[in-house]
Amino acid sequence: MLSEELTRYIEALIPDREPIVQEIEAYAKEHRVPIMDIIGIEAMLYILQIIQPKNIFEIGTAIGYSAIRMAMKLPNARIVTVERDQERYERALFYIERTKTCDQIDVLFGDALELYNEVEKHAPFDVMFIDAAKGQYERFFRLYEPLLADGGVVITDNVLFKGLVAANEIENKRWRQLAKKIREYNEWLMRRTDYDTVILPIGDGIAISRKRGETK
Repeated sequence: MLSEELTRYIEALIPDREPIVQEIEAYAKEHRVPIMDIIGIEAMLYILQIIQPKNIFEIGTAIGYSAIRMAMKLPNARIVTVERDQERYERALFYIERTKTCDQIDVLFGDALELYNEVEKHAPFDVMFIDAAKGQYERFFRLYEPLLADGGVVITDNVLFKGLVAANEIENKRWRQLAKKIREYNEWLMRRTDYDTVILPIGDGIAISRKRGETK
């Protein structure tokens, strides 16, 4: 994990985002909506530019920040994203309209664990991005991996969970349980022989898992 000093240094080097993107970031900060941190999303967008996916599935829309950033950076990509919170879902639709990314982004309302049949209509996916309930990461992965194309990539955010995955003692019971779940998920990812996985200490930790098989 980067020190606060290094984090501030790198953030200062990142060019200013579009005014509407900064507006979304400000809204998220004011209303305590968890969105991907600036360094983390810039790294992910760079990776996506290399992959050049045509079809992306995101679990955890929140207010649409990541989906919008992906759409703006990858104008030829289509993004299907799922959100179960009504207020955040409506705010995401608002920002997607504001950013004129409606033609690229389909937002599905509901619990991702219950929407497989709906999501399947948009498959296969070149990239799956998991950024929702941390305790459900493995369930999300297992449920939707059949919709991932050969050579497809799964990106999971928050896999270092504020560094708590390496902590010996955590006083907060909820955080202790989440850290345990994420540790188990990370270990499960690394054991899988049908994926090549790397964990990057960027932002809150990003896992990148590439499905083995015939590439397109």
